[in-house]
Amino acid sequence: MLIETVFDLAMTYNGNDIKRINHFIKVFSFAHHIGVVEQCDAKTQIIIDIAALLHDIGIHEAERKHNSNAGYWQEIEGARVAKELLNDIDVDAAIKERILFLIGHHHHYQSIDGIDFQILVESDFLVNIFEDKMDEHSIKNIKEKIFKTEIGTRMLEKLYL
Repeated sequence: MLIETVFDLAMTYNGNDIKRINHFIKVFSFAHHIGVVEQCDAKTQIIIDIAALLHDIGIHEAERKHNSNAGYWQEIEGARVAKELLNDIDVDAAIKERILFLIGHHHHYQSIDGIDFQILVESDFLVNIFEDKMDEHSIKNIKEKIFKTEIGTRMLEKLYL
């Protein structure tokens, strides 16, 4: 029920912003699948799933406060919004802390420090490549510099290369 509760919170928070809802659902789907194939333990899978659902939760606040949806502002506002949303959710404090870290750093690719972070970034790219209509050169560069998991790399190749 935990993931379903967070899913519902994310849907409710995003209101009628179908573009953002579709984005987090797609990222969540890729992230969950990669986590399962990578055989992540239950705690890590919870972190991956919740971080994927909430990774861009700060976009509305970033646009409202800073008139920008740039990654920098998304991360700052996202960690704050996610903390509020997760406040009443019964989950271990260390798990919440890691989720907030991932949300607050998911555009800091040089800071990837674990499989949960890696999977979140790969999943976000699998969606953003399509949504942003990236060219083949950019995709190959992302593959070379970012992708590390076998399944994430295979998915990238099947979808885009």
